[in-house]
Amino acid sequence: MMKQILIYIIIGVAVLMGASYLIGAPKHVGMHLAEAASPLADCDTTDSPLRFSREVADELKYYFDRHDVQDEGFEMVAAIASGRRLTVSVNPVLSAMSIGTWQGRQRKGTVVSLDSLQRTVVATWQADTIERGLRADSTGIYVGDFSGLKAHGHGAMFLTDGSYSEGHFADDLRQGFGVQLLHPYGEEPRLQAGEWSKNRFMGERMRYTTERIYGIDISKYQHGKGRRAVPIHWDKLRIIHVGKRGSHNVSGTADYPVSFIFIKSTESTTIRNKFYASDYAQARKRDIRVGAYHFWSMRTTGADQAQHFLRNTLFKDGDLPPVLDIEPSKSQVEQMGADRMFQQIRIWLRAVERSTGVKPILYVNQMFVNNYLSKQPDLKRDYRVWIARYSEYKPDVRLAFWQLCPDGRVAGIQGDVDINVFNGYKSQFEEFIETETIKRN
Repeated sequence: MMKQILIYIIIGVAVLMGASYLIGAPKHVGMHLAEAASPLADCDTTDSPLRFSREVADELKYYFDRHDVQDEGFEMVAAIASGRRLTVSVNPVLSAMSIGTWQGRQRKGTVVSLDSLQRTVVATWQADTIERGLRADSTGIYVGDFSGLKAHGHGAMFLTDGSYSEGHFADDLRQGFGVQLLHPYGEEPRLQAGEWSKNRFMGERMRYTTERIYGIDISKYQHGKGRRAVPIHWDKLRIIHVGKRGSHNVSGTADYPVSFIFIKSTESTTIRNKFYASDYAQARKRDIRVGAYHFWSMRTTGADQAQHFLRNTLFKDGDLPPVLDIEPSKSQVEQMGADRMFQQIRIWLRAVERSTGVKPILYVNQMFVNNYLSKQPDLKRDYRVWIARYSEYKPDVRLAFWQLCPDGRVAGIQGDVDINVFNGYKSQFEEFIETETIKRN
């Protein structure tokens, strides 16, 4: 019995010393957003309470470039960026009666104990009920609220690899909103701010407001599916519904201008959209930013498809970057082979970039990102992504555009329309137009 008590004491003291070292930063009080974001204006973070690596600073800067105070979690990310970490206060003075569980005695004050998984818990108790504290195991230290001996309520995890997460926990699992800054050894850092469900990151729940930049993509199908063509009433264009697929958090009633349009130009090596030229002219006439996309085929070469796209597509000053729409099925990828597919995709990308002077955008869906694009680090690094994900949650990748629904409604267009949103606000969109669009003298 005495040996067990000594072990408790040694573990408790070690945990308290480790916690003091790891979480000595101030509590979440008095956050100033301007101070939080200011160290990220440049990669020099010498004025920050924490000295971030260049990669972490870049990840945080990317977040702040595309979010503002109205976005859920902005203040929590700002606090992390400024070096603040969640802390709890426990009395470091222990008595023998505060170690372990004593028969017939309620736990009170600072108590050291082991849970069912043999994790050491140092916490504040009142009337035999845990209030808050910290818990250590081989993965790191949890600090925050408890229910029983399980993490429950607001808390944070300090992982041994330097990663940090904070948010709501339920029965030892991440549940609800939270922020996580991952920085595993040998890997790129990654910031996640959004909703968790049973430890799985679901994504950021975007709030649709008039401040965001919306657009559409169209093809021949917006002109009807029968023999009789249906006109687009260009002077009436207005996004009036963001679709029924997924649960979209719309502030007020959807009523957004169309700020950009991508028009299908070609497919494979022989197919052309007969409405492309006229739709392109109408969009330019109304000063709507316009770009073209090519629908990828797994049956022909990247060189031949690039030639077909370049020969039949217009590229004028200020146009959006060209887009390669990649939507193969799993069986098509298996038949062709992923390596050969990406070899041909790279040929298309390089040929189109040489001709237009700008890097094309990759249009893909979430499945393609998870199964294939994640294994192509050069493409993820060097090319902007436009992703189709019909969910209430924003895709967890760096992206230029997000196609959020295929069944939106636009005044002036008959039938369903793909609705897209730019990843950023007005200033970021203006920067994108200035730096990424086609330049023609």
